[in-house]
Amino acid sequence: MKYTDMKTSLITGGAGFIGSHVAQHCLAAGHQVVVLDDLSGGFEDHLPEGVTFVKGSITDHNLLQNLFNQYKFDYVYHLAAYAAEGLSHFIRRFNYTNNLIGSVNLINESVKHKVECFVFTSSIAVYGKGQLPMTEEMVPEPEDPYGVAKYAVELDLKAAHEMFGLNYVIFRPHNVYGENQNIGDKYRNVIGIFMNQIMQEKPLTVFGDGTQTRAFSYIDDVAIPITECVNISDAYNQVFNIGADKPYTINELVSVVSTALDAKPDVSYLQARKEVLHAYSDHSKAHRVFNTNSAITLEEGIRKMANWAKQVGARQSQEFDNIEIQENLPEGWDLTKKPDRSLV
Repeated sequence: MKYTDMKTSLITGGAGFIGSHVAQHCLAAGHQVVVLDDLSGGFEDHLPEGVTFVKGSITDHNLLQNLFNQYKFDYVYHLAAYAAEGLSHFIRRFNYTNNLIGSVNLINESVKHKVECFVFTSSIAVYGKGQLPMTEEMVPEPEDPYGVAKYAVELDLKAAHEMFGLNYVIFRPHNVYGENQNIGDKYRNVIGIFMNQIMQEKPLTVFGDGTQTRAFSYIDDVAIPITECVNISDAYNQVFNIGADKPYTINELVSVVSTALDAKPDVSYLQARKEVLHAYSDHSKAHRVFNTNSAITLEEGIRKMANWAKQVGARQSQEFDNIEIQENLPEGWDLTKKPDRSLV
């Protein structure tokens, strides 16, 4: 039953990593929460008690029509995506179907049902090789299909606001880690990959020489502002970079993760992938609007995640079995070659 003073929120991807944390925070804020997830990268045991769970895909527009008709959502938190940036070059149709067309299905229903605010998790992948640090005022120049899809959704939300009055908040998080991350996905989330490899007593696979830099963001620094933005009028119809401020090299990350799991670093350096070498963003706008700063160090956050990972144990890495383009696949991803078992 929906009470007049209770907001009803749809969280897509709510059985996944960031989505499950947003669902927990929404429940704590008194929302009625409906989670839609196809479980392609999420797990039912990540769902917090109290949510209504619907197994399904955002690409199923008939399902979405039925859900919006039934629940009359006040807010939509759209976190469902296949966020394998490097792999997106090789799964272009899959990428655009899930990350763009699925998002448009949600926007259509949100417009038709007068949703109060549509919260979208984009990515700093939209920036490409922009100047550092990346700021919201820069013109995005994405270099991979994942970033292209995310930026297209951002533009569509702006157009939907101007045409139909749909309010939105766009977040561009980056390199998020923490409890509930899918550590069995070998195509994304380097911290989870490293932890999974250590727990399986395998070498840590690093593409290139490990000098590329990223600012790794603990989940609470991202999920809490995403949840609370619907209550902050200054956030409406704005774009925010969000995440940690300090960048680290992958080699430095190897050391921190290994220490957290009481392991001696054992690294296998692979051929470099086509990727942005240095990526970190400025968060002064988010700090100003949400009155927050990164509250946890990399060492503290990874220690928390490592304690969780020890409890859940290693997960078997799954191959993505629908590669559309085999040419130029990174080492360890080419399914036409005999797999090196140290990489899976």
